[in-house]
Amino acid sequence: MKIVFAGTPEFAAYALNKLIEEGHDIRMVLTQPDRPSGRGRKLKASAVKEVALKAGIPVETPLTFRRAKGGEETAAVYDKLREIDPDLLIVAAYGLILPQELLELPKGIWSEYPNLKAVNIHGSLLPDWRGAAPIARGLEKGDKKAGVTLMQMDVGLDTGPMLYKKAIPITEEDTAGTLTEKVGKLGAEMLVEYLKDPTKYPPVVQPEEASYASKLEKAEGVIDWNQPAQVIVNKIRAFNPFPGTSFKHGETNLKAWFAVCEKDKEYKESAGTVLSADAKGVRVCAGDGKVVCLKELQRPGGKKLPAREFLAGHPIKEKELLE
Repeated sequence: MKIVFAGTPEFAAYALNKLIEEGHDIRMVLTQPDRPSGRGRKLKASAVKEVALKAGIPVETPLTFRRAKGGEETAAVYDKLREIDPDLLIVAAYGLILPQELLELPKGIWSEYPNLKAVNIHGSLLPDWRGAAPIARGLEKGDKKAGVTLMQMDVGLDTGPMLYKKAIPITEEDTAGTLTEKVGKLGAEMLVEYLKDPTKYPPVVQPEEASYASKLEKAEGVIDWNQPAQVIVNKIRAFNPFPGTSFKHGETNLKAWFAVCEKDKEYKESAGTVLSADAKGVRVCAGDGKVVCLKELQRPGGKKLPAREFLAGHPIKEKELLE
């Protein structure tokens, strides 16, 4: 089976690595172009590109698959794909819109379902959380489980028929970072299992009721202490590692990277009031009287630090009001 793989971040790299380990015939990898990264803004290859180059797999990085916009560069990529004549396109968090022409290019893998030519690894239990940030939005909402859906791709936003779905629990220690790793590895395992015998997983049309996971925006990361404690904690976990959540301590913007919710007691202090600040964490009263205990913090230009180390260099005092 000749496969073309399309993906960009670490989430997708787990699947590509697994396909290579299992000896699948990957003829080409499609990924996003190198992007400026870090303080030096040096160009950095995607996680998927790094895996592909290490394995000696040809890589293409088109800016678009729409011929009208991409011109000769896009046309050249289509020509190379047609030369390969792939059986299947596998997609995981690629980040580009894939038009019908690309989705119909593979020959397909199951004669009974001739439209089954492109399979997507989506990081949610569809039809929940279609869209760009399913793992983070699920955490933000307070979901108790996450998972993966392998689906047949169509031109809609994660609307194609479902092939294979599996769930995992979300723990109170999970952040978007840790959960992305778990879900990415799960998706990789599911993919190789699926490819052993696709006929075990006939396409199933998705239910109509769906939720949508929009891209995370930096402006959303400002903590509103008037919200309930659990809502604040969920956001802190969901926005770690990107884009992070922030609040003001005096004139300084600080970032919160991990927190827990204390529900055993309610306080009458104003939202944002520091109840205590010690090695166990910075305990802040939320809008519902419950406590947000900040466990990992960062100041501008500094490193992420546990509360004990952070407070040694940036004291926060009891009864101070955070904004």
